[in-house]
Amino acid sequence: MFHRLLAIGAIALFTFASFAVSAQLRGDHPDTYVVQRGDTLWDIAGRFLSQPWLWPEIWQANPQIANPHLIYPGDVISLAYLRGEPRLETRAGPRTEDYIDTVPLSDIEPFLRRLRVVDSLEGLPYIVALEEERMRAASGQLAYARGIEDAEPGAMYAIVRPTQMYSISRRQGRERGNYSARSIDLDFRGLEERRDWEAYWSDVNYYGRDRVDLGIELMDITTATVTRGAVGGIEVTSLLVTDEGREVRAGDRLVRVEPQPFDLQFMPHAPAEVADYGRAVVLSVADGYRAGGPRSVVALSVGSADGIDNGTVFSLWNGGRHVPDNVRTRNPLRASASAVRLPDDFAGHAMVFRTFNNVSYALVMDGVRPVKVGALAKHPDATR
Repeated sequence: MFHRLLAIGAIALFTFASFAVSAQLRGDHPDTYVVQRGDTLWDIAGRFLSQPWLWPEIWQANPQIANPHLIYPGDVISLAYLRGEPRLETRAGPRTEDYIDTVPLSDIEPFLRRLRVVDSLEGLPYIVALEEERMRAASGQLAYARGIEDAEPGAMYAIVRPTQMYSISRRQGRERGNYSARSIDLDFRGLEERRDWEAYWSDVNYYGRDRVDLGIELMDITTATVTRGAVGGIEVTSLLVTDEGREVRAGDRLVRVEPQPFDLQFMPHAPAEVADYGRAVVLSVADGYRAGGPRSVVALSVGSADGIDNGTVFSLWNGGRHVPDNVRTRNPLRASASAVRLPDDFAGHAMVFRTFNNVSYALVMDGVRPVKVGALAKHPDATR
């Protein structure tokens, strides 16, 4: 149920603060670079720095620039040295195009506006029926809801649909950490849509204990306006579907429309605390794929309750497998019993752009191999 990520403006003049910071310069960095259409701040930082997520810490905007938080296609970024310390200077170009973003807004906008994660469906109002006994309702048609009997006419609601439930549990004697996490597809009632026996067979959640449900993903379907409350013995609230979205059906939930339920700006940074090995993992990848790459959106099994906020950067690692030692013995049973653990494989970096209590969405910013469902999220500077 994914798509992709947001943006903030860039920074016009930056100064490195110390020798330790200057050590982060790439050996092959350019002396100058002309900003191009389609560039992102992360991409530009990566041309000069070996760790582009450090740019908010090591660059400082020049207050003399009229708008120091924006750079544009055609601007020239130059590397210079002042008293032995490197600094990046920006010379303004024609400024005939829009400023560049951290990443293209189109990459994440659907996740900012169309998806959310709640702890539970308990207590959420829901659509119980549609006008004229329809199976589906579209813009200009009526839907009837339970759970908002006290709503005033004119009140606006977002109609949302449960899509996935995320969970995690402890496990014993398994590779890839001490936890197992997965996502479960839900039907319109918010119940498990089908039993994935392959997942049950291979996923330790089936055998595990201490399972915790991290949250339920809701997809925005459309919006509706209350036209009549539950009055005169009528036990439902009438709503007029007002937006050209997906068709509404019985079982869809309702949440009050929020003016702006997400951040529009963020700064990349490492997590304040490092979770237990295996606790932070990729729960799912955009559009239901089993693996993704740069500019794919992933759901992570950590959120604000774990100290994660927007802009947190992780390195993503596909967990090392246990493989039988067929060299030591030709007996398959003995080979499996003496299996060896392979190291985790680095896949790329991801930056969180929307955070909920126990789940967060992140954009894969760069990568050297596909990021798989179940990949481990570690400190961005992790080496193994």
